[in-house]
Amino acid sequence: MQQFGSFREFYPFYLSEHANRVSRRLHFIGSWGVLALVATAIVTGNAWWLLAALACGYGFAWVGHFFFEKNRPATFRHPFYSFAGDWVMFADILRGRVRL
Repeated sequence: MQQFGSFREFYPFYLSEHANRVSRRLHFIGSWGVLALVATAIVTGNAWWLLAALACGYGFAWVGHFFFEKNRPATFRHPFYSFAGDWVMFADILRGRVRL
């Protein structure tokens, strides 16, 4: 397993694991879904929506990995950096730094 001393070292690896455009799009859609479901949990006061948010985010991402990237999600090896990478990539897509 590859080791990283910082998130700054990890992020280029993370992006290389998301080279497939469909996979990036699925991650992006999943992240929007997470935001919507977390907002729903807050508005309704129903914490069960947070489980739906987890399933949405990881579900879309894992479909991208297993069916389009044909690799194992970085979540299995680097869960915290991978979680951060999802949101940094989401922000980078919104900023136009990563192509969707």
